[in-house]
Amino acid sequence: MRPARALLPVGLVLAVACADASERTEGPPDTAAATDPQLVFWASLESLCGQAFRGHVVESEPPDASFEGQALVMHVRECQIGEVRIPFYVGEDRSRTWVITTTAAGIRLKHDHRHEDGTEDEITQYGGDTRGQGTDLVQDFHADALTAALVPAAATNVWTIEVEPGRRFAYALRREGSDRRFRVEFDLRAPIETPPPPWGG
Repeated sequence: MRPARALLPVGLVLAVACADASERTEGPPDTAAATDPQLVFWASLESLCGQAFRGHVVESEPPDASFEGQALVMHVRECQIGEVRIPFYVGEDRSRTWVITTTAAGIRLKHDHRHEDGTEDEITQYGGDTRGQGTDLVQDFHADALTAALVPAAATNVWTIEVEPGRRFAYALRREGSDRRFRVEFDLRAPIETPPPPWGG
């Protein structure tokens, strides 16, 4: 367990670790923070704060007609200590926000769904937690008990967030034991104008 990560932004943890290492006059440098995959991943996520990007669906099984012909936009809109909120817009539908937070045990992904008046959708706050260290670029989130209660069929869902700095951000879903797959990728090389706030934002 790494409770410090839940209390401090990962970028600050990395900065402090680097400063401490530079002040030492003997012994090996402290590289723990710089080599912790989840800390590196979080720092990459935070580096996108305030920016918005266009995306496209690269996999959808079964096909989802609601995404066809729609402009897809993600906006890394809010970055607080231990929390990053990323609205995901599908055309004029601004109901979806990905909420990524740090916990004492790892990283958590939740889906905040809102109606146009800002009230919560009946199906919202589903998601899950990491079960391992993942990698610098990729973190998997396994469905939690709330998700299984809200949508029993989604009990085996695994969501994936990928951040390849300067190149690509990806959000993906697979449902283990089935053919259910979804993946959308965003081009980090071409930031766009800031979109309107999400519903309820």
